[in-house]
Parts: sequence; structure tokens; C-alpha cells
Amino acid sequence: MTEIRLKKISNQELHTIWQVGFTQDMPEWAQYNGPYFEAYQSYPNFQTFLSSKDAAYLLNEEKVRAILLDNIPIGMVSRYWEDEKTLWLEIGVIIYDAKYWNKGIAYNALIQWINQTFYDFPELEHIGLTTWSGNPGMMRLAEKLGMKQEACIRKVRYWQGVYYDSVKYGVLRQEWYKN
Repeated sequence: MTEIRLKKISNQELHTIWQVGFTQDMPEWAQYNGPYFEAYQSYPNFQTFLSSKDAAYLLNEEKVRAILLDNIPIGMVSRYWEDEKTLWLEIGVIIYDAKYWNKGIAYNALIQWINQTFYDFPELEHIGLTTWSGNPGMMRLAEKLGMKQEACIRKVRYWQGVYYDSVKYGVLRQEWYKN
């Protein structure tokens, strides 16, 4: 049986993440992770990646953990404050290699991450996840986790000549621990 766990990212894991996630011109994962922001960048070597804002973000222990599958980093979970003053926090997940998609890995990683986030922030009553209608897999994942669709902002994500919806999901602490 395979083990899925979350871990703060070390330089060794960061090197693997660079290899699988940031060496291609436009990897498949980046086509689903808000491509309309046009924020993805590839890096020709690890040294360049190491000095990038992407590496700095991945090494942020408060916001990010590597997803390890049998001790090999294959993705990441993240969290960020939409509005820290009002305790509005959002989470995300990326699995870099499509061969690991639709296998329950992101689901299991997010269960761990949601539990950890509620533990780390005992005052937090809500965790959100925002995606777009161009990523039906993430929409299914949010629903499978028991998150409720809380908003659909129609046709605000324009990508490659097509308008998509921004879709917001969320779960309350009491709902999460009731299951």
C-alpha cells in the first residue's frame, strides 16, 4: 500500500519538484492551475529555480507542504489568507505529474491539510477552495471532500478565447468534523 503524507519542503524535495513541475514550457498541471493569470514559468536549471519567487513560495513553511507518495514529492498543498483580519483562508493542491491524477492522492492530501489547517488555526470556522469551470477535476474533488459550492461568478476567467466561471467552495469546521 502506498503512503501519502505531507511534509515541509527541503532543498532535496525542492529539486525533485523543480524537475517534475518547472522544467517544461507548459506542463499539463499549469493548464489547469489558473492559466489565465499567465504566472507559470519554467526554469532551465535548479540554481535559477532556487532563486525564484516560485521556490521561495514553496519553501514557505506556513503556507506550503510537499505531497509525498512513498517518500517521493509529487505535488503540493497550500493555504493563504484571502483576508487574515476576518479569518478568511483558502487552500489549494497541485499534483505535478498527470499519471498521479484521479488516484485519490489529492483527496487524501487535502483531508490531511484541512485537518492540519483547522488544528493550526483553532479560531478558524471556514476553509475555502477556489477553482474555475475549466478544471472539472478540482470541482469534483471539492465536492468529494464534502465542500459546498458557495459561489459561482460567471464568465470572469477568460482563457484562449473562452469565458469560464470562477467557482468557490467551502467547508465549516462543524461540517468537517461531523463527517
